[in-house]
Amino acid sequence: MSLTRKMLRDIKINKTQFIAIFLMAFLGIFAYCGICSEYYGLVQTSDEYYDQTNMANGWIYNTSFDDVSVDKITKFTTETDRQAVVQSVCDLENKPDIKLHFIEKGTISKFYLTEGEDFNASDDDGVWLDCRFAEKRNLKVGDNVTFEFYNQTITKKIKGLGYSPEYIYESSPNSLTPDFSQMGFAYLSHNAYPNSLNYTTLLVKYDSSDSDFKEKLDDSISYLSFTKKADQLSVSKFADEMAQHKMIGDVFPIVFILVTFLTLLTAMTRIVTLQRPQIGILKAVGYKDKTIILHYICYGFFPVLAGAVLGLVTGPVIIPRMFYPTMTATYSMPSWNPGFDMSFIYISALMVASSVFVTYWSCRRISKENPANTLRPKPPNTSSNSFMEKSKLWKHLNFNLRWNWRDAKRNNFRALMTIVGVMGCVALLIAAFGMNDCMNELKTWEYDDISHYESKLLLSNDANPMELYYILNDTNGSFIMQQSIEIKANDVEDTVTLLASNNTDLISYTNSNREPIEIKEGDVSMSTKLAQKFNLSIGDKIRWHIVGSDDWVTSKIGQIHAEPVSQGLIMSPDTLEDQGLNFTPTNILTPDKFGEKYESIKSVSSIDSLEEGWDQITTSVMMMVYVVTVVAVALAVLVLYNLGILSFTEMEREIATLKVLGFKTRILRKLLLTQNLIFTAIGFVLGIPLGFYFMTLMMNAAGDSLYYIPKLTLGNIILSALITFTISIVVNLMFSDKINDLNMVEALKDVE
Repeated sequence: MSLTRKMLRDIKINKTQFIAIFLMAFLGIFAYCGICSEYYGLVQTSDEYYDQTNMANGWIYNTSFDDVSVDKITKFTTETDRQAVVQSVCDLENKPDIKLHFIEKGTISKFYLTEGEDFNASDDDGVWLDCRFAEKRNLKVGDNVTFEFYNQTITKKIKGLGYSPEYIYESSPNSLTPDFSQMGFAYLSHNAYPNSLNYTTLLVKYDSSDSDFKEKLDDSISYLSFTKKADQLSVSKFADEMAQHKMIGDVFPIVFILVTFLTLLTAMTRIVTLQRPQIGILKAVGYKDKTIILHYICYGFFPVLAGAVLGLVTGPVIIPRMFYPTMTATYSMPSWNPGFDMSFIYISALMVASSVFVTYWSCRRISKENPANTLRPKPPNTSSNSFMEKSKLWKHLNFNLRWNWRDAKRNNFRALMTIVGVMGCVALLIAAFGMNDCMNELKTWEYDDISHYESKLLLSNDANPMELYYILNDTNGSFIMQQSIEIKANDVEDTVTLLASNNTDLISYTNSNREPIEIKEGDVSMSTKLAQKFNLSIGDKIRWHIVGSDDWVTSKIGQIHAEPVSQGLIMSPDTLEDQGLNFTPTNILTPDKFGEKYESIKSVSSIDSLEEGWDQITTSVMMMVYVVTVVAVALAVLVLYNLGILSFTEMEREIATLKVLGFKTRILRKLLLTQNLIFTAIGFVLGIPLGFYFMTLMMNAAGDSLYYIPKLTLGNIILSALITFTISIVVNLMFSDKINDLNMVEALKDVE
């Protein structure tokens, strides 16, 4: 009981240091478990969703799938289901676009019901509708809706509302974020098709690898294209989002935890050093070394255990809830839940075990000393003259620099820990601010350097040509065509964007340096990031087709441009028609604010609304930046505070000696401040490239659609320096006040 009372008394006396240890352990585990829980929640929830709906392994597209071709494919698949996917407009205000899926069986990529009846592939009277579209349009189960397609009209009764695993993400034709009031999907029975149904899509499930399946497919039938699950637009986009969150979850919390170990080591080293006389007394009255070591292990064990448990519990509860509300604006899933992984337990246990090891390391030597030696103060560290001290430069250094050089040399481990601690904090700040700078630069690149229009008008499918030309002339606008296309080259496939545009001042094309370039007439230009992904260069050939069209074309790359947000091909309307395809305008760009209503205009997006859409899709990334910044600042405060305590403890004898020799308090304060600033400066300089590396890792995980050039801005470096050095100076001033309260008798006891 006496040792327990002693421990409680010591914790009370040194409560600030123990609170710091607790907070460091808490922050490390809180950040790791919270951020990774958000990532694992996305993975586990989406995987469960895919399993529940029996998500397809692949999609085969053809002009038609008859029974013969299906029988051939069935030989190397576990399950097949035919569909006809038709683009329609719904007979509602602004004629929203609805993709109709006419289903043969409905057993693959099944409709996920949230309200109403289960999907029935034999019910020719009902329609199962996108619940997010229904919510925006105030539609409910039992309402009738009318769809128009191929000059035909069908009216169906809403039998159910829900989600589809193929539409976790759906791109909007006029915005970076989905506009659920203007787009959606619907599932119908194949019997609901008004005429003889021609199946154009075959959903397949298989046990083999994607490459093996495609090889067998190529040997069995002729078809237009095949898309594996990983390349499906919704799946790949959501996977990119998860990959970025995982990268952040893997990198940043690891830094927190490593710095926590350093802080714990410094704190326990200080406590054990101060407790030398008490350890000597315990040894003198008969306590065994094992008992004493176990006693001091508890000093680090219990605060770290409490912090780790609290972080393990609160991290997965708090951090994911900060991100999911913003992600639901872009992605559609029936549930959003934090995830769990055994690594949370392993990392927490590792931190607690490390606290035991660190504490043992701090007191192992003193436990081996005899009681008489332990009762004496710790002898000061000694060192021989270094090369610097023998050089001519040494004579020209002032006392401040000489003293700090020798102190750092005698206590090189403390100096190293200070530098490493500062380096970790700076790396986090540089990476967080760098991500913020990259996102802002992408935004200004897209909406200042490239886009010069004020309004973007989305054209109706049945737009009146005369009305369109009237609008075009009245607004001094320009036609453009934007379509999703599928590209094949070098055994790589991807779905990207085609932009066909006349020469207009409303759009500028740029290179990787954000400098304007001109895309020559007759050239097909590919975006830089897409060319890198396909390993293509100017002069290489690609095959591509407009999604929904069976006409594949072969084009030679004539130019390469840089596009920050949307990757794909750019060409003029004449070049497009030279490829054998029709230029069909989908939008009008105009330098004017457009507020009039025309039947030919489905919707209008201002440049401001497009920027708001960008802000919305980057909200989760920016939230991550804010979390990392706050924790990095807290980390810097705790690290520098603990190291400051250790430094002052180890220098008490030297400071007391200097006071006896007549050095004034302000001079001694300057000594401490100089050392602190030197270590902080070294850690800051070393932290910059590490932070740049972290930032590059984060941005590389941003997905295939974003193209950026990582760089450090002066503002990033200045802001990180301002935060780091301000914390360093403030913490140093806190400890320099202790000089006035220094116990001269205790500090100057002889070491016999």
